[in-house]
Amino acid sequence: MSEAFLQQKGGYRRLRSYRAATIIYDITYYFATHFLQKGDRTVDQMIQAARSGKQNIAEGSEAATTSAETEMKLTNVAKASLEELLIDYEDYLRVRAKPIWSSSHPRCQAMRAYTAGDRIASEYPRLLPRLTDEEMANLCLTLIHQTTYMLRKLILRQQEMFLKEGGVREQMTRARLQSRRERG
Repeated sequence: MSEAFLQQKGGYRRLRSYRAATIIYDITYYFATHFLQKGDRTVDQMIQAARSGKQNIAEGSEAATTSAETEMKLTNVAKASLEELLIDYEDYLRVRAKPIWSSSHPRCQAMRAYTAGDRIASEYPRLLPRLTDEEMANLCLTLIHQTTYMLRKLILRQQEMFLKEGGVREQMTRARLQSRRERG
């Protein structure tokens, strides 16, 4: 008899984009509860956008076993949620006349290198109480840019896998035909 035709997917915890989205969520939670007014609707919106970014990566990854379409849709929802969060951070800085660090800002390159490395994962919880709102918002902007870039690449890879392997119905048909051939 043929082996199982559905390849178990998942493994989202190993994805760098998921780990980055988790850091974004944690920092956003801290930011919203420390720098925004209690009762401000933006608090809940920012936390929910950060949560949606993280959760949809996980849900899409787990759904991939039976639906490439769902996987791609949820990965895109994660990206869109993080883009929404990016705008919230930009709005926060703009309305308070605080700078959004451009590539020419003296701290921008250092921030990019730091967030692209592995150290941030273990250091950020201790770092947060020492950062100003401007520094923390720009830290999240940098992380969001990097994470949405990774998610765009992930969606491209998901599309390539779909073109190569097909959807679950095509896999089921191939498996059924193979099983019939084996039975003679």
